[in-house]
Amino acid sequence: MINLSNLLMPGATIGIVGGGQLGRMMAMSAKTMGFRVGVLDPTNDCPAAQVADWHIVADYEDTLALGELAKRSDVLTYEFENVSVEALNHLSADASIPQGTDLLAITQDRLLEKAFLEEQNIVIAPYATIISPTDIQDAIDSLGYPCVLKQTRGGYDGKGQLVLKSRSDVSEAMTLLRQGTCELEAWIPFEKELSILVAGNGREFTTFPVVENVHRKNILYQTIAPARIPDEVVAEAKRIALVLAQALDLRGVLAVEMFLTASGSLYVNELAPRPHNSGHYTIEACTMSQFDAHIRGICGWPLAPVRQTTPAVMVNILGIELQKSYLMIPEKPHWQFHYYGKDKAKIYRKMGHITIPTQDLEQTLEEIKQTKIWE
Repeated sequence: MINLSNLLMPGATIGIVGGGQLGRMMAMSAKTMGFRVGVLDPTNDCPAAQVADWHIVADYEDTLALGELAKRSDVLTYEFENVSVEALNHLSADASIPQGTDLLAITQDRLLEKAFLEEQNIVIAPYATIISPTDIQDAIDSLGYPCVLKQTRGGYDGKGQLVLKSRSDVSEAMTLLRQGTCELEAWIPFEKELSILVAGNGREFTTFPVVENVHRKNILYQTIAPARIPDEVVAEAKRIALVLAQALDLRGVLAVEMFLTASGSLYVNELAPRPHNSGHYTIEACTMSQFDAHIRGICGWPLAPVRQTTPAVMVNILGIELQKSYLMIPEKPHWQFHYYGKDKAKIYRKMGHITIPTQDLEQTLEEIKQTKIWE
């Protein structure tokens, strides 16, 4: 029997560090479960603040503001990785942080992340640490072309990394190297990019379906759920996710991104210690959404096995596609439109997403293509 004292009950307050779309959808799930929600974000009228009970307008490094968030909240969570581990550690006396900060520290540093994955005997791409420009040629000689140079800290949607295809690309790499330690990874000739979500509550873990991701300009364009892969690959992806969740004593949601090669091998590429863009389809297509699972996990609520109720395709709406997407609202009654309430539609900024439940994935992929919105 579950000890009720270990559960956060409705009426308590969840504080979210970060006010973007992930925080918005976290807050919406929390409100449905009866929680109050506070948000800390430097942007007035940010997406999460629009649905929260209150909003502290402050920078993520503002220790006084973070302290206020902690004092007004019963538990804290975060919607993105670039939160100060040191600041969160100082807050633990004022509010519970169920996810802890170890996972955050691991996922903030690519070298720590790779070391953790290796400790769990998870297959990753061969890599080398690049501290100074003199290290890079030795690493290239070992790994070969093509290879990928990545900053060890920061970077998202392809930022902070560079594909090196030949010696002529090395001079461009110096810009990244001047910004700090990097890692050089061997290029994995993958057939598909996959991801899987796993959720935990400190007692039990549950996995979501393995999905297939398509990127354009290093930004997630489309998620196909479930992935069109053999059952044995699905089983291995789930095994990897559960190994990592157990090693981390996971509370909340963890996303695991992977490469699948032609031979059927899986290489883990990256971890995200929170709900993930590739899991948005779960709102309409699963018995429990990734956001519900995250809130349940950090609040100690039980986690039932997740079942996908319908195949689905999720497609992101970037700023460049926003106006055209509006034209589809009257044309596509079976499409589920989600808009994030952001004030400025920058070209490659994520402004929303669309989930399309379907019984024919191929037909739906062609339907999306025929709109000519995502060209």
